[in-house]
Amino acid sequence: MLVPTEQVRLLAVDLPLASRTKRLEALPFAIEDQIAEPIESVHLALGAEIAPKRYLVGVVRHEVMASWVEAATEAGLGHAAMVPDALALPRPPEGEWAVDLAAERAVVRAGDGTGFAVPPTMLQAAWQAAGRPAVSSYGLPLPVEMMAGGSTLAPGALSERLLAPALDLRQGPYARRRRALPNVWRRLGWIVALGAAAHVVIATADTVMLRKIADRREADTRALAAIAAPGANLGGDLAASVADLLPAGSSGPPDVFLPLLTRVSGALGPLSGVINVRAINYQANALTLDLDGTEPGLAGRVDAALRAARVRGTVTRSPDGSIRITASNA
Repeated sequence: MLVPTEQVRLLAVDLPLASRTKRLEALPFAIEDQIAEPIESVHLALGAEIAPKRYLVGVVRHEVMASWVEAATEAGLGHAAMVPDALALPRPPEGEWAVDLAAERAVVRAGDGTGFAVPPTMLQAAWQAAGRPAVSSYGLPLPVEMMAGGSTLAPGALSERLLAPALDLRQGPYARRRRALPNVWRRLGWIVALGAAAHVVIATADTVMLRKIADRREADTRALAAIAAPGANLGGDLAASVADLLPAGSSGPPDVFLPLLTRVSGALGPLSGVINVRAINYQANALTLDLDGTEPGLAGRVDAALRAARVRGTVTRSPDGSIRITASNA
């Protein structure tokens, strides 16, 4: 919704503050010496950044703003942005003007991003007072003296500029209402929101479950490492602690104990509730684990778990009822 720029004071104000909230708080103090009205009698609207730390500001009297909002509501446009019509003109290069001259008024947008409107009889005098800037014309022909470098408005440019206006006066107590959605769209919105919430719940549950599995496998690995090296201090970084237990490196082939132990531990993770590690031995690149477990068919399940994890090894049942795993990287 375009409103007459004659009733809006457009200013370029320096506000070198980090957040919009702080800029809004400082705005009354930054412009009070640039307007004649008492600051409490006007509505201030903060617009786009038109230069580094410099912002477009609209100043309009409260009674004028209230009448515009009332008219917009009665016309069914309570949801619409309210933009001074000078900002519908394209912003010209710095130091130049864009002018839309009509029979009863002339609207001007300056190169600094601000704008104003005057009666046609005052246009040439205002142009001379501004230092005779170069002018682009978007309306009726301008006076001959101002016509140098004139141009015409490109089709479609107005709607493109107003998709994201540099200033919307509907702020603060005059903020625009959201347009009510039709029932079908409202229902669709609820469906999308519920679907998103369900995905969040599922993702959270998956994360918790993965965390539990990881904690269980860490506990299994700590138990195996404790059997292999009784009394060893296993700190918070389990991988580093187990690595410290290994013999110092040499020019010989690398030790494969830790990778093999990790693979076997991971393969046995799903069976952690039904097995208990009695002993562990590592010799000649072969890892031997003796397990206690009385559940029927346990040896077959252990063998299947190793095969599923692609761990090469054998599973045998000892006369005393224990299960022996012999695994290697060969």
